[in-house]
Order: sequence, then structure tokens, then C-alpha cells
Amino acid sequence: MAPAFPFSAIAGQDEMKLAMTIAAVDGSIGGVLVFGDRGTGKSTVVRALAGLLPSIRAVADCPYHCNPEHEDTLCDHCREQTQAGKRLNVREISVPVVDLPLGVTEDRVVGALDLEQALTRGEKAFEPGLLARANRGFLYIDEVNLLEDHIVDLLLDVAASGENVVEREGLSVRHPAKFVLIGSGNPEEGELRPQLLDRFGLSVEVSTPEELHTRMQVVRRRDEYESDPKAFVQKWADQDAEVRQRIERGREKLPHVEVTDEILERTSTLCIALGTDGLRGELTLIRAARAAAALEEADRVEVKHLRQVAGVALRHRLRRDPLDESGSTTRVQRAVEEHLPA
Repeated sequence: MAPAFPFSAIAGQDEMKLAMTIAAVDGSIGGVLVFGDRGTGKSTVVRALAGLLPSIRAVADCPYHCNPEHEDTLCDHCREQTQAGKRLNVREISVPVVDLPLGVTEDRVVGALDLEQALTRGEKAFEPGLLARANRGFLYIDEVNLLEDHIVDLLLDVAASGENVVEREGLSVRHPAKFVLIGSGNPEEGELRPQLLDRFGLSVEVSTPEELHTRMQVVRRRDEYESDPKAFVQKWADQDAEVRQRIERGREKLPHVEVTDEILERTSTLCIALGTDGLRGELTLIRAARAAAALEEADRVEVKHLRQVAGVALRHRLRRDPLDESGSTTRVQRAVEEHLPA
């Protein structure tokens, strides 16, 4: 199996790469939605990010990758082990990145009765699903706008609570399911349900590059990668290592980045001007700006950070204005220039 395309080698999609690194620094932002033309590198960026992320410490042989340093998030089995005075075996693992395919069944997503144990041993045992595998990682949905409604409702419930509850076939299971939701799709194939759209923290619009130099760069790099994937990955290894270190330093810096009252006021003023529904837009904008500042190792959020992330944090939260035919991206840009001048 060929290694993933290097994250640093992706050309012409800076906003998408910024949104992904912000989500990697602060998983509480709520994930990233990437909508755009076919063949613009949407899934390539997701898989490249997976190979870039720092490893995590997890309980060995735990299907939920429990964090041994946070007892309040342990699954029932791991909690019973600690309460009994047993020491948890810990190992380093790669951050889980799980694909959720279209047409997937509900049992495959949430988990179900392990039929093999039920038939061979007569025991009721739980077989974890995709949500268990995605805990503490990323859940990636390609063509998210084509996902069946009942699966969308299920994901909304789990994303909001951070845990998966299964009550069926005599089973009663509750386990942690905290993940960063990454969705991609083509708007020509259908709209995304408003309930799911609002759950994504950041939204990126991608299009085919129109600049000649960028198009040539994309084609040249892709051709070089397909000719010799291992050599190409090795060529970009140092740049990817730098990005990985930036993410690690950003995670360490994040809790110490200051958000002043002035920044809060500017954020609320911008959201009021745009007419965003609720306060989720302001919270996401502040968190995204704080993560952007952490990536720069800045001590406090500044106006430049708000300007940097306003589009990805707010464009999908705007109400449709029948008197304004300009797109949401243009409306956000106008409001930013008016209320957050450089």
C-alpha cells in the first residue's frame, strides 16, 4: 500500500490546510467541512493529515483507545481495572482516522451484538463499531451530503454528547466517542442538512486553481508522487516534520493563549453584523483564532488571527438574504473589512 501524499506537498489549498491544522490543535472546535469541485484534493488532505499527527498514549487492547491520563473519560472496563488496583498497560498508537462509507448500516456505526460469541459460547458480548474506533481521532465522511438521514441523526447525537450509548438485543453499553468530524462533498450532488452543517466548526470552499503556476505545480508533484511514492514522501519528510512540530507546540501553547475583552467585543460585533444564528459562531471564531495564534506561538489573540479564520468559521452559518445575491464568502469578507480593518 502506497504511503499517503505528504501534507506539505499539497499546493494551492492553503485555507483547507489551515482549517485542518487548527482542528488538529483544538479538537473541540467541531471538525471541518470541505465542499468543492471534484479532483481538488479534499480526501488527499485528510489522509495526509492522518500521517502527520503526533502519536497518542492509549490503553493497550482497549477498543476505545482510552486515555490512561484522564480517568474521567475511561470506558467501563478500564475504569473497573483501575478501581480494582490493577495497572493499565499503555502503548503509543497513531491517531485513529476512520472512514465512514456511504450506505453503512447503523449496527456498523454504533456497534452490535457479537454474533460469533453469542452462537459459539452463548454469551452476550458487544462488538464495537466505527464510533469506537474513531474515539480520540478523526471520523472522515466522503460525500457527506449523500449520507442517509438516520445516520446523520445518530452522528449528531454522539457528537453532541461525546459518548455512544447502545441499548439493543439485551445489551446496555456506554462508551466514550469523542472525535473530530471531517466531511467532504460536491455541492452539485446535493445540499447538506442544516442540522449537520451547523455541527461542523469550520467550513472550507475549494475550487480548481485558476493560476497557471499553481496548476503546473499540482500536476508536477502528483505525477512525481505516483512515479515513486516512497521517494517523494522522503523528499518532503523534513517539511512534514516541521508541520508536526508546529501542531505539537500549538497544542502545548493553546491553554495559555489570552483572549482579551477587546477581541471578544470585535468577535461579537462581526457576528451581529453578519446576523449569525445563536452564539456558536462566536465561540467557534474565538476558538479557531486562539488555535491560529497557538500555531504561531503568540501569547494572545490579535485582530489578524480573527481575520485569518473568519471565513472558515462563519461562512456556513449565515442566513440566506434574498436581497443580497452575493455568496456567503463575499459577505464575510465585506464584514471583516468593515469591522476588523487590518
